[in-house]
Amino acid sequence: MLHTIQRIPAAKIQSGYSRSTIYLRIAQGLWTKPVSLGPRAVGWPSSEIAALNAARISGKSDTQIRELVESLHTKRKLLAEAWGL
Repeated sequence: MLHTIQRIPAAKIQSGYSRSTIYLRIAQGLWTKPVSLGPRAVGWPSSEIAALNAARISGKSDTQIRELVESLHTKRKLLAEAWGL
């Protein structure tokens, strides 16, 4: 499985949100936390952006999206464990 990470410009385009809205959504629990790529760089797995977009498109409630965000964070941890990280 290919895991690509999208920086903020790509995340903005794919989601339709502005930078400030993405960070507001993170604070609200409606968007996943960014992955650190270095001291001054972050991004998001493209699969997470796609999952969040699909949830919005399908009309999921904010509560359901918060549950999805928690699930995506859990999957990150499991992926790291599977890779022995």
